[in-house]
Amino acid sequence: MTPTLPPTDLKSLIDRPMSSFQVLIVAICFILNMNDGIDVLVVSFTGPELVREWGLSKSELGYVFSAGLAGMTAGCLLLAPFGDRLGRRTLFIISLSLITSGMVLSSLVTAYGQLLAFRVVTGLGIGGILPTLAAVAAEFSNNKRRDFSVGLVQAGWPIGAILAGYFTIWAIPQFGWQSAYLAAGALSGLMLLCIGLFMPESLAFLTERQPKNALHRTNALLARMGHAPIEALPPAPAHTTVPVSELFAPAFRAATFRLWTGIFFGFMTLYTLMSWVPTLAKDAGMPFDLATYIGTALNVGAFGGSFALGALVVRFGLRRLILTFMVTAFCIMLLYGNLTMGYGLMFGMTFLIGFFVQGGFNGFYPVLARVYPASIRTTGVGMAVGVGRLGAILGPALFGALSDAGLGKATLFFLFSLPLLVAGVMAFTVPSKELR
Repeated sequence: MTPTLPPTDLKSLIDRPMSSFQVLIVAICFILNMNDGIDVLVVSFTGPELVREWGLSKSELGYVFSAGLAGMTAGCLLLAPFGDRLGRRTLFIISLSLITSGMVLSSLVTAYGQLLAFRVVTGLGIGGILPTLAAVAAEFSNNKRRDFSVGLVQAGWPIGAILAGYFTIWAIPQFGWQSAYLAAGALSGLMLLCIGLFMPESLAFLTERQPKNALHRTNALLARMGHAPIEALPPAPAHTTVPVSELFAPAFRAATFRLWTGIFFGFMTLYTLMSWVPTLAKDAGMPFDLATYIGTALNVGAFGGSFALGALVVRFGLRRLILTFMVTAFCIMLLYGNLTMGYGLMFGMTFLIGFFVQGGFNGFYPVLARVYPASIRTTGVGMAVGVGRLGAILGPALFGALSDAGLGKATLFFLFSLPLLVAGVMAFTVPSKELR
């Protein structure tokens, strides 16, 4: 019989060179994050059509953006912690069920209030799944590739947003804005089926929480990763629940406060840009298709920035890279707000904003995955992202209200660039030996 392995030896199996199965799981997480990018950005790309068809003011459109973000906040705070209790796979299934139903029902609405309600439902699912993606990518990656894997998964989000942009350009003129929501719901349903059939529970969860049939499931997972089975599980940790108070234990307290603050201010600017860039471009005189491509340029930049951060992190470290990206993004936003731009320059500047704003912000996810151990990882990531979503709710609605109040582009971009400096400083000062 194969001898029992202690926890440290089980952990060492993950830290060996990654098997093709581990790479596949990271790829599935990447695709899931693409799906979430589609689900979030579809409302931004359909925003001009909602304004035209329903006669919405900018403030009312801002509330549509913020309704989904409110649901995402609730999902991060209320659903994501169940990933540490019920399992990562179970939470994926719950979250994708909410996303699928919310998107399909959004395609059938006939009134403004209905759309607000179903955006909240969709947001609940997105809020539950996003923190879990970071945890699963970290737990299926070895230590050498962990930061890159988590960062790469976040790069799936802008790819999904790009695909949503191209699809809406083609579909909305022919089938109406409802078609974008229906297609996104169908894709979410397909991903729900894939998770139900193919996604296993992570080794970290099985050994930490030891649910029913944990030994059998652990050995099945080890076999898929190319390792020999074990005879028995290591002793289970004493904890049975994951209280939020663990995030404020002496080992994590300072990091938790800094991460919550940095993510709050980063989300404030990030979601304002993602929500309003296509509408601002259309207000500047661009036709619908070009205005949508402006949103696509933002997300192409975001993918490039996320990939670049993941590639550079081994050499420069997460904290230093995030600060550098955020300071650069601050300068670019100031230029964007004050320059008179033709279409070409607007596309280029929008690309750079996406590269440095979202590329730098996505560095927070591997930071979170490293700071918090497996036993509290989805709770830690979920709570940080949930608190940060309050900034995401505030940003688009505040931008719409200030725009209606008559503030010019230069003033608005200055005000919404300042949070990036706060986010960069908070990331740079996170105290954790895991980030050295």
